[in-house]
Parts: sequence; structure tokens; C-alpha cells
Amino acid sequence: MSAVKVMLWLCLCICVILNTKAQDTTAIRDQNNNSAKQSLSQIEVQSMRVDCKVASRFAHTVMTTKALNTANASQEVFFEVDLPKTAFITNFSIEIESRIYVSEVKEKEQARQKYESAVSSGQTAGLVKASGRHMEKFSVSVNISPQSHVTFTLTYEELLKRHLGSYEIMIGVRPKQLVQNFEIVVDIYEPNGIAFVDVNGTFITNDLLPLVKKTVADKKAHVYFSPTLDQQKKCSDCEGTLIDGDLFIKYDVNHPKDIGEIQIVNGYFVHFFAPDNLPQMPKNVVFVIDRSGSMEGEKMQQTREALMTILSELHEDDYFGLVTFDDVIESWRPSLSKATPENVTEAKEFVQTIEARHMTDINEGILYAVDMLTSEKSDFFPDMSMIILLTDGRPSSGQQHLPIIQENVHKAINGSISLFCLGFGYDVDYSLLDKLAKQNDGLARRVYEASDAALQLQGFYEEVASPLLFEVNLNYPGNAVTDLTQSHFRQFFKGSEIVVAGRLHELETDQFLTEVSANGLEDQFVVTSLAIAEEWDSVFPEQEYIFGDFTERLWAYLTIQQLLDKIEKCSPEDKENATAEALDLSLRYNFVTPLTSMVVTKPQTEDEETLVADKLTEEQREDTTEPDIGALYGPPQLIGNGHKKLRLSAKRPQGLLLAGRAQGLLSAKNHQNLLPSYLVDGDPHFVIELPDQNDALCFNIDDKPGTIFNLVSDPLTGIIVNGQIIGDKKVIPGSKMHTYFGHFGIAHEKFGIKLMVSTKEISFSEEGKQTKLSWTNNRTIKGLNMDLQVIKDRSLTVTLRNSVKFLIILHKIWQNHPYHQDYFGFYTLDSHHLSHNVHGLLGQFYQGVNFEVSDLFLGKDPDKQDAIMFVKGNTLTVTRGWQRDFRKDVKNGDNVPCWFIHNNGTGLLDGVHTDYIVSGLFKTI
Repeated sequence: MSAVKVMLWLCLCICVILNTKAQDTTAIRDQNNNSAKQSLSQIEVQSMRVDCKVASRFAHTVMTTKALNTANASQEVFFEVDLPKTAFITNFSIEIESRIYVSEVKEKEQARQKYESAVSSGQTAGLVKASGRHMEKFSVSVNISPQSHVTFTLTYEELLKRHLGSYEIMIGVRPKQLVQNFEIVVDIYEPNGIAFVDVNGTFITNDLLPLVKKTVADKKAHVYFSPTLDQQKKCSDCEGTLIDGDLFIKYDVNHPKDIGEIQIVNGYFVHFFAPDNLPQMPKNVVFVIDRSGSMEGEKMQQTREALMTILSELHEDDYFGLVTFDDVIESWRPSLSKATPENVTEAKEFVQTIEARHMTDINEGILYAVDMLTSEKSDFFPDMSMIILLTDGRPSSGQQHLPIIQENVHKAINGSISLFCLGFGYDVDYSLLDKLAKQNDGLARRVYEASDAALQLQGFYEEVASPLLFEVNLNYPGNAVTDLTQSHFRQFFKGSEIVVAGRLHELETDQFLTEVSANGLEDQFVVTSLAIAEEWDSVFPEQEYIFGDFTERLWAYLTIQQLLDKIEKCSPEDKENATAEALDLSLRYNFVTPLTSMVVTKPQTEDEETLVADKLTEEQREDTTEPDIGALYGPPQLIGNGHKKLRLSAKRPQGLLLAGRAQGLLSAKNHQNLLPSYLVDGDPHFVIELPDQNDALCFNIDDKPGTIFNLVSDPLTGIIVNGQIIGDKKVIPGSKMHTYFGHFGIAHEKFGIKLMVSTKEISFSEEGKQTKLSWTNNRTIKGLNMDLQVIKDRSLTVTLRNSVKFLIILHKIWQNHPYHQDYFGFYTLDSHHLSHNVHGLLGQFYQGVNFEVSDLFLGKDPDKQDAIMFVKGNTLTVTRGWQRDFRKDVKNGDNVPCWFIHNNGTGLLDGVHTDYIVSGLFKTI
């Protein structure tokens, strides 16, 4: 079963939906794998609850569904769900037979082995399809034993976007059978006040309407829908359900004039800016219309219909142009025309003459429009210029090399025009349009080939028809805030909203000056205000409406979304940095994004099965999109075994570990940019795990207590990690002295950071400010360039901003133990920002290592095999053994198979181990 699917599974627009797709009979396999016809009623959905909480536009949805197999045989039950493509799943679990299987978000490449293994075995792995206009479909199945329950819990989050003056929550409700306990609960809390809340649904009949309970106060709203079994029935003596459609909740907030709404909570701030009361600016707009042969028929007819309406809605002070292209570029007029009634009438007559013809020259079509706009700059009003491109095809004439098209358009526009791209149909190269739009301050949309295509075009135009400001800058003092999301916007349209979030330099910061500047219709728009933090209890008095540190998660969500957009339009170097930062945030906040995958272990009859769910990129949506739009928001379904079975079977991916005596796990980077982790744990053993080779190397380091080793040293970034070994309290006579790591020193010269970690306390300084932490309490510290998270008596996570991430595990020993004492394990979780000059006992392996093993033979230990290894120009005798990774199980650890290199790693290390001895915790070699 595609665990990923299960998980990504229950997401739907801002709130999730789950459906049970029913048929009169459905094929279900019993325990003997016999196919039999059984009533779907034998799979009983006992409860479905959607709990959506919205705090300051940030929606947190939890969907819980419980089903019972009432049959006397095991049944394979399939779940399918449509989820909003803009939501990030944060958690998913399956509870079956009193055991809970919890998902885990991993870097995408680390989950690839699972996928590839499943595919190679002929099974369907990680299936994700585009579904309708705004959704993605995930499918999953689970085997339920007779008279057993299964419970699914899915959590996902999304920042609601203001669209034409309101925010919308959509909840699909298609259980397809009666549900004993069915609940939808939506709580909205907006500190600045709620302007209105509207609730409607495609399935709401006169009988169901009174059951939708809506209460709206000044700052909060509550929507509750929970029909009984009898109220769900289509008729009193039938089992059909009325609950089959979508519930829509639209609302808006009170938007302050001028500066907007600023909230400061728990060291993070968010600024909402939506001044709808400004006068509309005139605009220059050129419509670029594809008239290639594939537009023949209904597409062209719908395009003409839409343009007729759009032209009627032009403001009289607007200037506009019409360009048509196939392999020949033509225009209605050679220059822009003012939108007077006479000119609009003549333009409509021209539109009626547009006919589909030959090939598709997108490059020249856009460049022609750019020339038309740049030659028409006016001194009488601000230059709010835009191109709206409508095409259904891929370049087939003129310049067809996509990177050159992107370069040509970006160079010609040069930041002076916004490009909006509308991709018509399923043959369009949507990824090209998406990149063109993002690189030129616009956005791309698909226009779906349905009866309402003309309305789709008109609806999109309505979004951009009323510009109020352009060149908008939101400014904050650099000494007060950091890690800002995008704060410059080329334009602001009526009915939309600009959102900026950031972190505070100091947690204690309670106010800062904010300025918004932009170009408006009449003159320069400039407003300033003092943002002041309020007490949490006064801003959010209704705690039941709030979920955790939502301001921080809102900042992370928005940052990731913007970094993903940035990747499409920046230089290769900036792309690498943006990808790394987005990946780090995705993993830190457990978001399933295009850079991560969610791994779920699914219970099976005989064994457990691992599934992987991915977030679709635009290219992947294009590859999987099908021209089946029957249901624009297809239902999540619970169905029997009559449908195609989707199952993943994959080996557990290699973890990156290091365990044993001061043991370090090292993992190489492969060509897919795996993010290896490097570990040191126990009585110094170092493990170098190589995921791309499905193998690992390990070695010991033996020296006297008090010796300090350099583990990581990167002269370019200024990062140093040193570790000091300690010994047992006393040695058993006749036995060997065991040593462990007992102190670590971590420094970042450029950030001015020094962190000293002992088994007694943690002390650090950042830019001269000294702080001490204890191991006896959970604690999170968010500094300017370093974050620390202490889990009581267990672990310390160290995150250096845009740099590297370490995990230090504290192994607690009974205080009165006669021999042993507390010690550490050290794990590098993310090192991809380090330079190629990084070195040290661990650092030298960060770039990977190549080796070959041959000639297996029986060694000195009759229980272990030896082999000949060729590595770094050396021929070594190595032994097959095991070491431990303690990240998941601090007490027992996980066994890691590896090839053991003797003599303190001689032959594998650069030089010998004594070359890495330093004189202090913050000294270099």
C-alpha cells in the first residue's frame, strides 16, 4: 500500500476530505486469497472527523477516520484522496490492531531506494497523479483483519491566499455510505476582526441547511456540521447518503488602512498588507493569443468568447493590444490603443476573425508584445505593464530550445513588465510557462478544457484587472528582524494580499518601525508605523482556536514556498543555496514538499511494508495529468478490492550512522545529492555509510583520555568541530581502558559562535553574548545564526544558519556505576553547505570515498569474514562486522553492517589518526 498515499491521502483544500466510494458489490480478497463478492457494508466507516483550525490565515487541518471490518475474513481496503496542491502534509499515522505506524519525512533521495526497489519488483510505487484543477490524487490500501479497526490520522497545513476579496476553505465530503459519527469542525480566529463568513455547499439541501451551524463573533468564527445517520439518508428506507459534494467556507477580515496588520508572537512576526481602498491604476496590457492549428474548434471559440467579455471590462484609462501568433506574428494594431468604447468595439470585431492556422512560435509572439509595450512608455501615468499569454502547445516554430526562450524573454523584459501565462489543455508545456512567469514577476495558470474554459479565462483576468500599486517595498530595520520572506513585489492587485514574515533578532524584541512604499495612481505611496508585540493572551485569548507555534510555522511555510519559486529563476549557485535552505526547513518542520518524501510503514499480514509519498512538481503534474475532469475535485474514497491494487515493496533505506567506541558514521554524497549524516558514538568507532553503494566502512580510534581530535574543519566557512575523549572511572584489572567522547567544541568563525558541550552543561556564545543551558530541561533557543534544541537528558540539536546541522546524543549512565560514566554520540545530519576543503577525522569523508572489496576468505575470527579492500591506492585486509546507530533507539541502537578497517583506520584515513590531534576544543590542526 502506498503509505505515502495514505498519508498525503486525506488532504483536501484547506481542510481534508475522505470518501468512501461505494458500489453495490465489490471484490474483496479473503485470507486464502480467494476472490468473493461481498457487500461493501462489511467495511463500516464508523467515524470521520475533519478538524480545521485557522489562526491568522494559517490553516491546520487534522482528519481522523476510523473503519471496521465486520466480515469474517481479512479485507484489503483502498483509500483514494484528493488534496490541494498548495498544502504541505506534516504528519500521518495508521493505527491497526492497537499498533500505531507513524510517518517520517525524509530527504527525497534518501527515500528513492524504496521507490526503485518497488518498481524493479514490478509493483506500483509512490503513485501520485494530478487530479482536476487544484488537486493531487494519492491512493493507498491497507489489509484489515476480521472484526478489526483501522484509524487514519492525517495533518496538513496551508497559508490561505486572499483571492478576489476573500479566503476560501473547501472541504470535500463524499463518504458514499452512511457514517455513524460524522463531524466537520472549523474554527477561525483573526485578531484584527472578521468581516464576514459565508458557508455553502454543493450538497446542501433544504433538509441539511439547518444542520450547518455557523457562529461569528468579533474575532472568531465557528462552523459545525454533524448530521445523524437518519439525517444523512436520501430517504427513510434506503441506505444512500445525501452527503456527497463540497462544503465551502469563505471569509474575509477587517483590513486596516495604510500599514496593514502586523503580529509579533514568540520571536516571529507576520505582516499582512491589503489596502483595498486605494484608487485603481491604469494599466498597459497586451494579450498574446496562440492561433496554431491545435487551437482549432472549441478552444478557439472559448478564447474568443472570453476575450469579448474581458475587452468589455477594460477600464477606459487602460491601454491594450492584441497579438496573434502561429509561425507568423500579427497584431490588431502596431501600437497600444486606449480602451475607449470605440476602440473596444473594433477590437472585438478583430477577435471574431481569429482562426487557428499553422505552427507555434512562442518566442517571437512574446518578444513582439514586449516591443509593443516598451515603445509605448507614457509620462502621464505609472508604467503598470503586463503581458497575458494564452497558448495550448509547445514551441514548434522559430526558436524551440526552451532555455534560450527563457533567456530571450527575461532579457527583453528586463524587469519592466509582468508576464502572465495561461496554458490551455493537456499538451501545453506548462513547466516552460511556469518558469517564464516566475522569472518575470507573473504567474502561470492552467486553463482546463471544460465547458467553463471561457469563464476560467475571465476569472483569471479579474484577478489582475485592478492594480492598485506597483513596485511595492515593505521595509523593516535590519537590526531588529532577520530571515525575511519576500518583501518586494512588482504589483498589488485589488482583492489580494501581500504577506511578509520574518524572525526577530532577539526574542525579547517587542517593537520595531515598519515602512511600506510603492508607486500609486497619484503620487508616491509611503506609510510608516510602529509594530508592537502584544501579550499572547490578549492577542489570542481563545486558546482552543490556536495550534502550537503557528507564527513560526507560517514563516517556514511561506519561506519554503518562495524558495521553491526562486529555484526556477535564479543562477545555478543561488539555486543550490535556495534548494538546500528549502530542504533544511522542510525537514525541520516535517513538511512534505517537492524536496522531501513521507515514508510510512504499512502493516501487512506477514510483514511490514514501506511506502513513499511525494509532492508533485509542475513537471510531474504535467506528466501525470489526464484529460479526465469529470470531477474537478475528485473524492477521497474508501473502496473495495475491485480497483487496481497499488502496493509498495521496498527495502529499508540505509540510514547514515556512526556508532561504537567514539564512533563516527560517514556517508558519501552521490550524484543525486544525498544528504549523508556523519556520526560518532560509543567507544570510538567510526562508521562511514555509503547509501549509493548500499554499504559502510568503519574503524576504531584508540588513544589516551584527554586527547582532543579534530572531527571537522572547513577553512572556507570557518567551521570547526573538535571532540575530547574521556575514559572509564577506573579499569577492571587485566582489561583494556575504554574511551568515549565526553566534550565537544563547535565554532563558526564568521558567525562569532562558540559552543562547548559537556555531559554536565551546555555553554555557548554568539557575538559576545554568553548563555548556559542544562541537560535537565527541554529547551529551544533561536539565535541570530544558530538554533539549539535540548531534549531533556537525551539530545542536543545544533543548527547553524544556512550551514550545517549536528545532533549530539547524551548517553546517561547510572551515577553510582563503579566503572562507566556519561558519554556522547555525535551525528552530522546535514553537511552539504560545507566546502570541498572540509577535512578532519569525519570531514574528509564528506565528499565520499571510492573502494572495492574482493577475495572473501575466513579470517582470525571464525564467525566473521575477511576480504581484500582497494581504497585510496592502498590494499587492506578488512573484516565484516557490525556497529550501532543510536539515533532511533538511544538505549539499544540499530545494528549497521560494515567493513572494519584495522589499525586506527590506517590506509583509509588521510595520514594517521595522530595527525588529527589538536591542543584545545577550539583549536585547529
